[in-house]
Amino acid sequence: MPNPPATRPHPAALPALSPTALLAVTGGQLVAAPRTAPESGGRAALELGGRTAPEPRRRAAPEPGRRAAPEPGRRRAPEPGRPAASEDVRRWAGRREERRAVHQAIRRAPTNPYLRLLATPGARAFTAGNLIARLPMGMLGVSAIIMIAGSRGSYALAGAVTATGLAAMAVVAPFTARLVDRFGQARIAVPATALAVLGSLALVLCVHYDAPAWTLFAAYAATATTPNTGGMSRARWAHLHRGDPAALHTANSFEQAADELCFMLGPVVAATLCGALFPEAGTLVGAFLLMTGVLVFAAQRTTEPPPTPRNRTAVSPLRAPGMPALLAVFLATGAVFGALEVVSIAHAGGAILALQAAGSCVAGLLYGSLRPARNVHRRLLLCLTAMTALMSLPLLAASSTASLPVLALCLLLAGAATAPTMVTGMTLVQRATPPGQLNEGMTLSVTALLGGVAAGAAGGGWLVEHTGTVSGYAAPMSAAALALTVAAAGAFRRRPE
Repeated sequence: MPNPPATRPHPAALPALSPTALLAVTGGQLVAAPRTAPESGGRAALELGGRTAPEPRRRAAPEPGRRAAPEPGRRRAPEPGRPAASEDVRRWAGRREERRAVHQAIRRAPTNPYLRLLATPGARAFTAGNLIARLPMGMLGVSAIIMIAGSRGSYALAGAVTATGLAAMAVVAPFTARLVDRFGQARIAVPATALAVLGSLALVLCVHYDAPAWTLFAAYAATATTPNTGGMSRARWAHLHRGDPAALHTANSFEQAADELCFMLGPVVAATLCGALFPEAGTLVGAFLLMTGVLVFAAQRTTEPPPTPRNRTAVSPLRAPGMPALLAVFLATGAVFGALEVVSIAHAGGAILALQAAGSCVAGLLYGSLRPARNVHRRLLLCLTAMTALMSLPLLAASSTASLPVLALCLLLAGAATAPTMVTGMTLVQRATPPGQLNEGMTLSVTALLGGVAAGAAGGGWLVEHTGTVSGYAAPMSAAALALTVAAAGAFRRRPE
């Protein structure tokens, strides 16, 4: 007779089992095994088809001073002051994402150093404002000469007025830069520019209404409060890329190329406006561009260097070690520019000077793509040597041939050494200037440069008048040789870098 089918009991009908009990499944039926006393050693057995299974071993108590290992399948609670495992995982994942973002940024970074420089957050905005404000630097002087000479019929009066303005700027500019360092660029540059613009407008009114000559001097002297926008821009680069010599080298080269571009385009724009519209147009447009550019530049507060309150122990950058020699080099270099400008205008007209500025602009951009020098003083000596040699080319061309294309080519080559010299000199000025006084230090170098331009123009004009234009080209070459001599003497007294 067949066995009746096994009846599976309901779980609720099963007897309560102790943790040490085991179940035996035999013949398809679920049977509760009887309770048994634990064996020696703490083991209980459950009959499973006649076999016994050992009970899990109980964990022994940890030794004093020693942590117990966590049970299998159970998470260990985090120790006090130590993050949980999930926090460690999140932290590791965050670092991994940061590394991935850095690698992606490196891959996307442009290889061109100038594009990399302008990719700095906020750099394009303040650079655009600075370029707008810097263009009038090449416009206002030429516009004033055209306006005054056309109205009063005297180039001597026009030259005297502009010379007075340069002299006033040489005195006022360092104090303006000191205030910029102390109180911030935006707080000082905007009101100082407003005063300068008012001076330009007063000059226009005095010329237009035929005011006495002394009013022209007073009005143009008021423009001396114009801040050194190029120095403020270089100070921002130095603040953004402090500790990065390669980026600072590229930034200084970019700023020097911008200077050359503005001084190359500024006179052309001024002459065009004064000739095509009316004599006062160049001054009015220049004043408008100056105010607009400074407002745009000052509005970029995120890239502005923090102001440095002046303490009692602070001294002028003029007393910094090596600064007097550098300023003497800038003075002689300015004489190169001033003499070359006057002699070239007298020999072949002012349009040919654009080639010298173009050569300097291109050379500055190429120089900025090179690696920064380890020994900057030695690099300055090499640049001055090249400038002295190249400044002899216009003299050779003017004395050997009357061909203007040959002279133009020589001026183009001569300009190739001026921008690298200025970039290297500005780098040394930044290193010699005490922290927090960058605007003042660079304004001192610009003041020395302007003084050299005035001295070189006077010397070149004297040579042209007494010996002729051909001999006049000896003036810029002599000034370059003087700058090389001063730099060599200063480098000899300094320790090598």
